[in-house]
Amino acid sequence: MKRHTPAHLAAPPRHTAPDARRGLLPRVLAGAACLCIAGSLFLSGIFVRFSGQEAYATPETDAPAEAAMTEEMEEALARSQAELLARAATEAVPPTLEELDWVTVDLIPVNEFSRPGDAVEEVNAIVVHYTGNPGTTAEQHRSYFAGLAETGEASVSSHFVIGMDGAIVQCVPLDEVSYCSNHRNSDTISIECCHPDTTGQFTGETEDALVRLLQYLTDAYGLDEDGVIRHYEVTGKLCPLYYVEHPDAWEAIKARVFED
Repeated sequence: MKRHTPAHLAAPPRHTAPDARRGLLPRVLAGAACLCIAGSLFLSGIFVRFSGQEAYATPETDAPAEAAMTEEMEEALARSQAELLARAATEAVPPTLEELDWVTVDLIPVNEFSRPGDAVEEVNAIVVHYTGNPGTTAEQHRSYFAGLAETGEASVSSHFVIGMDGAIVQCVPLDEVSYCSNHRNSDTISIECCHPDTTGQFTGETEDALVRLLQYLTDAYGLDEDGVIRHYEVTGKLCPLYYVEHPDAWEAIKARVFED
């Protein structure tokens, strides 16, 4: 709140003598001239770094220094544009996929253990996992995620779970974080895949559904082949097991996703 000083306590107005006013403009002009000179001197003494050493630029080194600065500015601009495009793509994708008749949306409740409600600002990759529980279904895993709100025994979830029959269940909105990919939770979408045995190999139905979902998501987010990764690429964990131990099988899935 602005405070008002009572009139009887206010300081009397200050008056500038005519002589002082007449001398003000020359002093301002002189100060501006000094600033211009100082700016020119500063620009002529720009710091440049060569091999980790600082040196003042000379007329002979101005050109490479300016080229380096231009390159850095172009790289920074490219990064900013990429970030803006990623965010725009993220905002353009609907949080849930009810519009697709081949996806069942069955969101788990917001809770601190499996759906924190934290926003995903951009999506830079899709991470594929295997459940590690042979013979279980997509709905069983969705129910496990939901139950963590009560048990609190772990912090884990996934955006999607694909069953052995090819059924796809969405558990977490695409604009929210799921707890599946460690330090990449904040910029990735996660897909858990069920499997019939300890080898971790997906059924044909699971692979077909995975390829279909990956095609949709990579198109929606504008991702290329580098944007489809395994949990293995994030932490070194053998997940999805079969597709880490058999990299050719993993490459075959990616080839199907991006085939013309």
